[in-house]
Amino acid sequence: MKEEFLHYLWKYKKWNSFDLKTTGGETIVIANVGQYLEQAGPDFFNAQITVANQKWAGNVEIHLKSSDWYVHHHEKDAAYDNVILHVVWEHDTEVFRKNNTEIPVLELKNYVDNEVLVNYQQLVAPKSWIFCEKQLKDLDDFVLKNWQERLFFERLERKSKAIYDLLEQTGNDWEAVLFCMLAKNFGLNTNGELFLKIARSIPFSIIRKESFEVENLEALLLGKAALLDFDKEDTYFKDLKFRYFYLLHKYQLEPHNEGNVQFFKHRPDNFPTIRLSQLAHLYHKEQNLFSKIIAVYSVEEVYQLLRSTTSFYWESHYQFDKVSPDKIKKMSKSFVDLLLINTIIPLQFSYAKSLGKEITEDLMAMLTTVAPEKNAIIDKFTFFGIKATDCFETQSLLQLKNEYCAVGRCLDCGIGLELLKNG
Repeated sequence: MKEEFLHYLWKYKKWNSFDLKTTGGETIVIANVGQYLEQAGPDFFNAQITVANQKWAGNVEIHLKSSDWYVHHHEKDAAYDNVILHVVWEHDTEVFRKNNTEIPVLELKNYVDNEVLVNYQQLVAPKSWIFCEKQLKDLDDFVLKNWQERLFFERLERKSKAIYDLLEQTGNDWEAVLFCMLAKNFGLNTNGELFLKIARSIPFSIIRKESFEVENLEALLLGKAALLDFDKEDTYFKDLKFRYFYLLHKYQLEPHNEGNVQFFKHRPDNFPTIRLSQLAHLYHKEQNLFSKIIAVYSVEEVYQLLRSTTSFYWESHYQFDKVSPDKIKKMSKSFVDLLLINTIIPLQFSYAKSLGKEITEDLMAMLTTVAPEKNAIIDKFTFFGIKATDCFETQSLLQLKNEYCAVGRCLDCGIGLELLKNG
């Protein structure tokens, strides 16, 4: 048993309240269990109870055993001086305040129905993937849908924090934030952080000025990615390298020091050369991209806006000095979907929030028209009985797995609480 389970029992009053008594035999009446703090200090703040006809207002501390009070050294911490009730599963020792008065103890195991314990044991039974995997297929659809909506907005809030951090770093320039976020997501998991560093190393004012010549943008991005550091016979390579060092001198930029991009394990269409060329071409093609992105609320408009291609050279190359069969390398629909999920939707949410506007229904509606993501986590949920039908649902399931299942937060989870209630 974990202490979090006792927090759940106390918070939701999952005990038989008739004839509650302390371990000393005094009658207890619970008027208010208090506020669950989930921070340093006592577990529940400002509870209201009556012990032996004496009314008390103060804090409640919860432990598996009474002796845990001393294991955690609460007797030395002034934050616990105002504890009026010690709630434990098993009482094994008395606990005293600094003035030597004894803190009343409620031994909870005497007042909890066996059915509640059985449901908890089923929830935390041995697992192959997540604790509730065997019960998911029987979960009420209404409970799941409501919880998925909450999870989706939690995920947006988490992503918006990174956006506001970037906004502060760029002097409140939303266009620059968009450029950084797009760069990161053009790099995917392997090169994402490096692409972000590259984007942050180039003031966006320079991107604006040089966007009229796509070769200049390519030179800056490829140069900063250390892809122009070598000597090659390719004429286009030599031109980009000349432009890169000219632009470094023109704008007094530092040469790259962000690291080396990775080609390993990427399909050729995801090579950093191709993705950086597509990013350069996007900013060459679309002026004032941020204002356009903020104004779109249909997936088709996003596809139209972001389906960028490469410069002509890359139609017959994936790397410098290595000719490949001709192919126009437009960004695929699935890649634009990734940009929509990880850049466009979070940015629209954050920008609207900064203006005090509510657009969450629009964002949900947009994602319900996008095909579900395909990855190992979504495959596992499908195997255990939850099949996602769109991108809104897959984003919610990713939040569920990463922020709840993976860290054992079953008692904070809408699904976990429902399973505890109904078994």
